[in-house]
Amino acid sequence: MESTAGFAAVFYSEPAVLGLLANVVSAFLLCLQNLTVVHTGIKPQGAEDILAGVHLILTGGFVQLLAGFLTFRKYDHFGGTAFFTFSALWSSYGATRIIAAAYPSLQNVTLPSGNTSHLLLADMAQLSSSQSVVAGLVAYISISFILSFCSATVNYIMPFIFGAITLALVFEAVALFGQWALVVSGVIEIVIVICGLYGAVALLLKGITQRYVLPGFGHPLFNVLLLGSAQRSSSKAIGEEKKKNTKYAEPMALGNICDTVSAFMFAFYFFGYMKTFCVGAVWISIISSCQLLSSFYSYLRGDVYHMTKLGVHSLYWLVMSWEEFIVTTFLGLSKAEESRLGMFGGWFFLAIACMLFLMSTHKDTLEMLQNASFIILTAASIHQIPMPGAYLFLGAACSLCTAFSLYASFATLINSIGEKVLIPVGMQAMSSSALQTTLMAAKTYLTRSKNFPSGTSAEVPDALFYICNGLAAVSAIQGSFSDPSRQQLSIPSVLIPGAIMQFYICRIQVQRGRRFGCVLPFCYAAFWGAWTWLRFAGHLVNISAGNSEGFSAGSVAFLVLNAFLIVLASTSNVVLLCMTLAMGLLTICFLLFTLEKLPLPFEIAMLSIFSIICFYGATASLANNMFGKDLMMMGTPLFKIESSKKDTKDPPPCICPRSHCTSGLRTIADLLNTGAVCGVPTDTVYALAASCKHPQAIEKVYRIKDRPQEKPICIFISNLDQLRAAAPPISPLLWEFMENVYPGGIGCIIKKGEWLKKLGVGAGYSRVGTQDSIMIRVPDLTVLVHLIDMTGPLAITSANPSGEADSTHHDMVISRLGHKLEGVLCDGESDEVVASTVVNCTKIDEGGITIVREGCIPAGKVMQIFERVKNRAV
Repeated sequence: MESTAGFAAVFYSEPAVLGLLANVVSAFLLCLQNLTVVHTGIKPQGAEDILAGVHLILTGGFVQLLAGFLTFRKYDHFGGTAFFTFSALWSSYGATRIIAAAYPSLQNVTLPSGNTSHLLLADMAQLSSSQSVVAGLVAYISISFILSFCSATVNYIMPFIFGAITLALVFEAVALFGQWALVVSGVIEIVIVICGLYGAVALLLKGITQRYVLPGFGHPLFNVLLLGSAQRSSSKAIGEEKKKNTKYAEPMALGNICDTVSAFMFAFYFFGYMKTFCVGAVWISIISSCQLLSSFYSYLRGDVYHMTKLGVHSLYWLVMSWEEFIVTTFLGLSKAEESRLGMFGGWFFLAIACMLFLMSTHKDTLEMLQNASFIILTAASIHQIPMPGAYLFLGAACSLCTAFSLYASFATLINSIGEKVLIPVGMQAMSSSALQTTLMAAKTYLTRSKNFPSGTSAEVPDALFYICNGLAAVSAIQGSFSDPSRQQLSIPSVLIPGAIMQFYICRIQVQRGRRFGCVLPFCYAAFWGAWTWLRFAGHLVNISAGNSEGFSAGSVAFLVLNAFLIVLASTSNVVLLCMTLAMGLLTICFLLFTLEKLPLPFEIAMLSIFSIICFYGATASLANNMFGKDLMMMGTPLFKIESSKKDTKDPPPCICPRSHCTSGLRTIADLLNTGAVCGVPTDTVYALAASCKHPQAIEKVYRIKDRPQEKPICIFISNLDQLRAAAPPISPLLWEFMENVYPGGIGCIIKKGEWLKKLGVGAGYSRVGTQDSIMIRVPDLTVLVHLIDMTGPLAITSANPSGEADSTHHDMVISRLGHKLEGVLCDGESDEVVASTVVNCTKIDEGGITIVREGCIPAGKVMQIFERVKNRAV
C-alpha cells in the first residue's frame, strides 16, 4: 500500500520560495507601519495593530512553518532550521502586537538594573510588553546572525536576506526607545523585500526548469569546509553507528536554537529586567512548540535520545513560563514563595536531567556540557533548596545554558551542512560498550549473564510517555486541601505534561502504528486533565468536592476503562503493568476526593510510587531503545497474545525472494540474465532492472512504467574499476570527481561511446542513455553490487508508474507493478525516500557541472564536492 513516506521530493518543488516570500511580506508590512509612524507621528493602535499581528502570524508564521516542514522533508539542514526559527520570530512579534493592542493602558516603564526586590509586587502598575520584546529580539538577533553566517556556506543570496533581518531586528529593538530607529529599520526592511523577491524568483525558476536560471544559488559564498578540518576520530559511539539517514534533515540545531531563545528570555526575567511574564510566556510557548517539532523530527529519524531530550526541554520551558505567568499576573512573588515550598515537580525535572546526562556520556563533550548546564538549571528551580538570591542564581544558570546552547546551535548547524565535524564538539567521555555495561549492571547481577541481549521491545516514544506521567504525578502532590495559591501554581506542571504533552505522544503512537496505538496516552491525558480541573482549578470555577457528582461518575467509568488497560499492559511488560495498576489506585484516590473521604497521606504515597515507576520506566525505555537491546529489565509480559488468524494472503504475483539469501540473489540474477525485468532495491529507492544484454527487456521497462520514449534510462555498475577497464575518454578532473561521489546517491552523465560495449553493455547499447550521453551510477548497497557482479551492468529506472511517487518498500513494488514483473528482490524499507541526484558532467572541463535533478544528495553538497576536487586538481 502506498504511503506518504514515499512522496517524491521533486513534488515539493522549491519550498524555500514559500519561506522567502513569507519573510518578504512580513518585512514589507513592518516597513509600511514604521515609515507611516515616522511620517504621521501616530503609532498604530487598536484594530490596526491587531490586523498587523494577525498578518504576521498567518504569513510570517504559518506560511513559513509550512516551508520549514517541506524543507526538512527535502533533507535541507539549513533551510528547515532557518524557516522554523523565523516562523517563531514573526509569530511571536505578531502575538505581541495583538497583546499590545488588547491592553493599550500598559505603560512603558523601565526597571533599574538588578531591581529584584521590587520585581514581582502585584500592586505595582503593569509594564508594557516592550521589555519582553527587547529580551526576545536580542535573543533572535544572535540567532539571526548565526543563520546569516551559516547561509553563506549554502548560497550568496540568503546571507543578504538573513543579514538584513538581523539588522532590522536590532533597529526594531532600538525603536522601542527611540523613534528615529524606525527610519533605519524601514530602509533595511526594503532591502529584505528586494533580496527576498529576487531569491524567491530565482528558486521558482529553478524549480520549474530544474536548473539555475538566475545567479545566486548553487554556489556558496564560501566553502563550509574552510571552517575547519574534519576530525578523524568521530565522537559517535561504537555500536551506535547507523546507516546514514537522509529522509529528514537533522533537527538538533533547531532544538539548540529554541533552548537559546528560551534560556535568554528567562535570564532577562530572573535578573530583574522584566516585571511581568505575560508576553514572555507567549514567546516561549511559540519557540517551545518549535522545539517540540524538532523532537518530532528526531522521532522520524529514529533518534530516541534527541527526541526525548528536546521533548523534555520543551516541557520544562513551557511549565516554567506559565508558572511565572501565574506568579506575576495573579499571585505576586510574596504570596507564591510560601506556596511553592510544597511543590515538588522540580525534583522530577532534576532526576530526568541527571538521567539525560548519564545517557550522553558516550556522546561528545559539548552534549555533556549542555546536559550539565540543564542539571544546574533544574536544581536552581527547586523551591525547597534554600538559596539566597534564588532569582539571581536562576538568571546565572539560564545565562550558562544560553552560552552552551548558542555555541551548540552554531556547531551543529555547520557540522550538519558540511556533514563532517568541522566545529569542535569534543570527544566522548566513555565508550558505548562501557555505558551499556554500566546500564546492564543490575540485570547482570540478577541473571548472572554478561552477554548483551539482542533486540528490544521498547518503542521510541515510551520514555517521553513515562516522563510526562511521572512529572504530572509528582507535581500533583499537595500537602493540604486548603491552599488555593499552591493549587493554582500547580496547574501548568500537571496540565502541560499530563494532558497537553500526551496528545503529542498520541500523535507519535498513531504514526508508529503500535498495538496500543494512542489509547494509553489519550486515556491518561484525560485523567490528568480531569484531575487538574477539579483539584487545582475547581476553586476558580466554583467546583468543590461537595458538588462534583459528575467527576464521581467519571472516576468510576475510568476505573472500568483502566481495568482493560491493565489487561493490555500485562501483554507488554511488568513496568507498564505496574504503572497501570498504580493508575487504578490513583483513580480510587480521585473518587474518594469527590466523596470527601480521601486520606491525604494515602494519595501522597500513591503519587510517589507512581512517579518512581515512571522514572524507572523512562530510564529503561530510553537506554534500551538507544542501543536496541534490553539492557535494563522491564519484565516479561504475563500473557502472550498469539494471532489465531491463518495465513490467507494471496500468493505474490511474481517471484519474491529475500535479499539476505544467496539463493534469492541467484534467482533474480538468473531471471535478469534470461531477459526478465525485476524490481530491485538500491541505495535510494526501489528500481526496475533489466540486463543491458537484452534490449527487449529494456523496451519492456518502458511499457511497464508507461515511460515516455524520450526519457533515457541509466546504467548501474558495481565499481569504478569496471569503468576504468573500459578505458572511456574521461579527463582526470572527471575521474577525480567520480572517485569522490561513487559509490553513492549521485549519478554522473558522461559522453557516450563505443567503450560502453567493453563495459558489458551489449545489444542494449542503443536503448540506454541518449545518442550522445549516458548516466552511470555506482550504488552504495552491497546486495545490488553483488547482483550486478552476477549479471553485468543493469539498465535501471525507478520502480513506479511514470509520474507517480517512488517506491520505498518492496511491498509497494509488488502491489503496483508485481503483475507485470517476473521477480522482486525483497529488502524491506529503502534507505531513502527520494531518487538519486543527477549531475551533467559532459562539460566538466569547460564549464563545470550542472545539476539536472536534485535528489537525496543536496545540490549544495554536490557543488562543494566539485569545488573541492577542482581546487585540488589546480
